[in-house]
Amino acid sequence: MEVELILALAGFAFATSITPGPNNLMLMASGANFGFRRTIPHMLGISLGHMLMIVLVGLGLNQLFVAFPPLQLAMKGASVAYLLFLAWKIANAAPPKDGEAKGTPLTFLQAALFQWVNPKAWFMALTAITVYAPSQELASIMIVAAVFASINLPSVSTWTLMGQQIRHVLTSDKRLRAFNWTMAALLVASLALILK
Repeated sequence: MEVELILALAGFAFATSITPGPNNLMLMASGANFGFRRTIPHMLGISLGHMLMIVLVGLGLNQLFVAFPPLQLAMKGASVAYLLFLAWKIANAAPPKDGEAKGTPLTFLQAALFQWVNPKAWFMALTAITVYAPSQELASIMIVAAVFASINLPSVSTWTLMGQQIRHVLTSDKRLRAFNWTMAALLVASLALILK
């Protein structure tokens, strides 16, 4: 893969990884509620789960949706249901007692699996393969996946850090609840991507 193409891919990966979406909103809420350290498995699950998605899409997984259109509708339904469930969990997160939030952040596996129902992750993976590895050669697919993961992890970490910094402002139950409900509402608003 040419250097210019890798640089263009890096720009695309950064632009799509750093902008708001379901993953970043959930990481910000997790950073605020659980802190950076407890959110590390969630961040790693996003980056590595999305990297696997890119590889599988590059190897032809996207052809399943072309061959079986009802599968795409089923994925859309699962996406809506799961995002609504996560929004409910965020909105109803218990305020911290004695400096530690009740409940648990998403695990590595939960975050990795979430990529499969995240519309923004699908858009990113499909575009990355279509534009930057159109030949779908294994070497090109692996380069796209590696570039994406290396840029995605620092990008999503930024959102967790922002959430952790906001935690210092969310010193009352009332403020934390308002923040959690706002994050939940933004997550529900992100369903506009699915319901177009």
